Order: sequence, then C-alpha cells, then structure tokens
Amino acid sequence: MLELIKIEWLKIKRYPAFWWMFGIVALTYPGINLFIGIIYDRQLVRTENKKDALAQIAKMLFGNPFEFPEAWHTTAYFSSFFISIPSILVIMLISNEYSYKTHRQNIIDGWSRNQFITAKMMDIIIVSLVTTIIYALVALSLGIYFDDGHLGRWAEQLQYIALFFVQSFAQLSIAFLLGFLIKKAFIALGVFLFYSIIVENILVSYLKWKVKTGAYKFLPFEMSDELVPVPAFAGSFGKDMKDAYNAAINAIPTQLIYTAIFTALIWLLCYRLQAKKDL
Repeated sequence: MLELIKIEWLKIKRYPAFWWMFGIVALTYPGINLFIGIIYDRQLVRTENKKDALAQIAKMLFGNPFEFPEAWHTTAYFSSFFISIPSILVIMLISNEYSYKTHRQNIIDGWSRNQFITAKMMDIIIVSLVTTIIYALVALSLGIYFDDGHLGRWAEQLQYIALFFVQSFAQLSIAFLLGFLIKKAFIALGVFLFYSIIVENILVSYLKWKVKTGAYKFLPFEMSDELVPVPAFAGSFGKDMKDAYNAAINAIPTQLIYTAIFTALIWLLCYRLQAKKDL
C-alpha cells in the first residue's frame, strides 16, 4: 500500500495540473469566504454608526457566521461550491492513464488490476486531503480574523473538517467514475459539469419544491452536499427556516451513511469493471 502511495505521489507531484489546482484552490477558498465575510461584517454587524438599530438587531440575531465556532461550518459550506475545481484534476488524471497507455504499463510492470484501482483511489484521497487542509486553514484563519470574544470556542464544530473531507472524497469519486468510464477528458468533464451544475440542480428544485418529496437527498451530488447544510444564520429568518435548518443538522448522520454506501458502490463498480475489461 505504501509503495502504491509513493508511486502515485511521484506521478502527481510532477503533474503541472496538480499544482495549478492547488494554487487555484488556495486562492478560491480564502477568496470567496473572505469576500462574503467582509461584506457580512461591514454591512450587517460593524456599521460606523454603532447606534444604528438595524445593525444592532442584525448582530443580535445573526452574530458573525465566520466567528468561532460557526467558522468551520460556514467556510465548509461556501468552499464546497468549488469542489468542481479538483474534480477537473481527477478526471484529467484518470483520462491521461488511458491517453498515454500508462495503465497498461502498470500492469506490465507487475501491478494487479486491483492495485491499479487502489492506486487511483489513493490519488483521490491525496487530492481530498489537500483540499480539506486548505479549507481547514482558511476556516481557522477567518475564525481568528473575525474573532469577537469567541476564540475560546475554536475547538467546537471540528466535525465539519471530517464532513468536508467525506464530501470532497465522495464527489471526486463521482468525477473519477466518469473519467474511468468515458476515458476522454473533455467529454467526461463536460458530462460532469453539465450534470452537477445544471441537471442535478434542476432535479433538486423540482423534487424539493414542485413534488415536495425528500427523494432529492438521494441524488449523487446532493447526497454528500447535505453533509454540510446551509450555515446557522439561515435559521434566523423565521420559524420555517429554523425548522429546516434543525432538520438538516439532524439528518447529517443519515446522509453520512447514504454517502458512504454510495461511494463504496462507486469503487466496487470500478474494481469489478477493471477486473473484466480489456486493457
């Protein structure tokens, strides 16, 4: 196992797209969260006129979602919008294996078919870990930056670090499956983006608001999206929103089970197909 990880890391670290992805994520995650945090902080919480009634009410109701302990949750939520960035890398990594015939070379060099898939899984884990570490550093930095007397609560809600990792791994696994099945990076990327951005959002809206059923929670991406629901400040906009927020929080353990089962099925399918397909 360690040998597989070492070999895959040697591949990834020499691949320019990995470092481009690393750089883009390192800019995107702090950028979007800091942008939202500053707007929220300046417009709703820290207005120049401290006697402004609206500002005082807003501060009382919402606080600042980027202060501890909510920083972990809020940052995970907004960062999850950009999991598609490392997904592009994952699709390119597996597609290149077929474009350059390196998947055959690995087998010729003595790898079993199962080892090839295991090695690719290590790639997904590495990329997921990198994005999770960046997210955690961003959340920690923003929590300190926006601290208003809650620094002592920094260790609360650390579960969102693990949830963000699971969410990233699950969605990157879907990207891998598409690249594994289609083999052409451009086509696989088109299918991935079209479905994840357009098709599934339409299905979620239709099932949630038109049909009014919870079946949308079983859609491939929404299943793991539910692991990081809308941040707590959304539950301050009336009883219905508060009830919806509490329901989403209570549903996280169930969604975690669904996500784990679905992701396991993806990799089981990959192992089965790799065992039977012609090289």
